[in-house]
Amino acid sequence: MRPAGPTPAPDTPVRGGLTTLGEVACRYQADEIRPEELPMVAAEALAAGLDTPTLCELAGWPCSADTHDVRNAFEQALSESGIELPDPGLARRHALRRLAARLAAGEIAPADLATDNRWEAEAESEEERSFARLIPQCVCCLEYTLRLDQHTWAAELRIAALSLTSSAPISPGC
Repeated sequence: MRPAGPTPAPDTPVRGGLTTLGEVACRYQADEIRPEELPMVAAEALAAGLDTPTLCELAGWPCSADTHDVRNAFEQALSESGIELPDPGLARRHALRRLAARLAAGEIAPADLATDNRWEAEAESEEERSFARLIPQCVCCLEYTLRLDQHTWAAELRIAALSLTSSAPISPGC
């Protein structure tokens, strides 16, 4: 996910814009960013110093623009910026780590993790598998499987989250 050509100095706005846009590309691949958010992302990248034709165009689009067109424009803007979309599986592994970090930091409650996402498919390390295994697939599963012992589950989930966030980072990062 490195930009093509010379890399700007780390303290320049363009470098910050590339880093931010690279992170957004990863979150986009993990379905953490909705298409209607992408025009604002483009505007923020422009404000950070990036300047490509498609990025300028996308920044002017309304949030209600056609989803397919927005996705195509965003991916073209990434290409023009020299940023490759990460593998979707890798992006979801990073999303799982971000989720663990948010839980460990107390930003979300254990019950907020109940989702229809299937995290096990992307989990590769033992820490990822341990954390993903504890995430209920839906609110119904949370009630059925944990009704008698939610405190133990929440404690195990936090321990797994801390273990994952303190484990070796995934390469390449995003």
